[in-house]
This record gives sequence, structure tokens and C-alpha cells, in this order.
Amino acid sequence: MHGLDIEAIRDKCHVGDIRWSAHAAARMLQRGITREDVLNCISNGEIIEQYPEYWLNLACLVFGLDNNGSVIHVVIGMDEFVHIVTAYRPNNTTFMPDMKTRKER
Repeated sequence: MHGLDIEAIRDKCHVGDIRWSAHAAARMLQRGITREDVLNCISNGEIIEQYPEYWLNLACLVFGLDNNGSVIHVVIGMDEFVHIVTAYRPNNTTFMPDMKTRKER
């Protein structure tokens, strides 16, 4: 399999092998997304896109829910750590109503 596996991401998060980028922290603050929201998304979410040419060939987009049950997306890179690149609330301008499928550009 080429790409990341959600269980491997969860395992690293569970043991604390996680790093938060300054970009992610700033964007999360602007967007009202907490670290707990991101961890909830990872715990209960699914990978909806793989980014094979990003972050040392290991990055993905995770779809899941925040602690209030609202949809969020988390961009993750992984090496020996899970790197939270950014987190955001998807919209119907970019995504289909399921918030998982990206619209054609």
C-alpha cells in the first residue's frame, strides 16, 4: 500500500508521538479548532486523500468530527512522528455535500 494508514497514525498519537506545526496552531486558533478536536478527528475519522508527493511521501487528509460533532479535516504528515500540518472546517465550495469528495476544479 502506498500512503499512510489511519491505524498507524492513531498508534503514534496514542503514545504521544505527535508534533504540532506553528502553522497548524495558528490556523486552529483562527478557526476555533482545539487539539482535542484534532485528536477526536484522528481517533474516529478516515483518510480521504493521500498526498504521495508531500511530506517525505507520507501525508494525507483525514476526515472526521470535532468534539461537537462538526466535520473537520486534518492534514497530517508522518515520519517517526505524526505531524499536524493544518486543520480546517471544509466547505461546499471545495467539497461535495459529503465533505469527503473534492469537487472538480
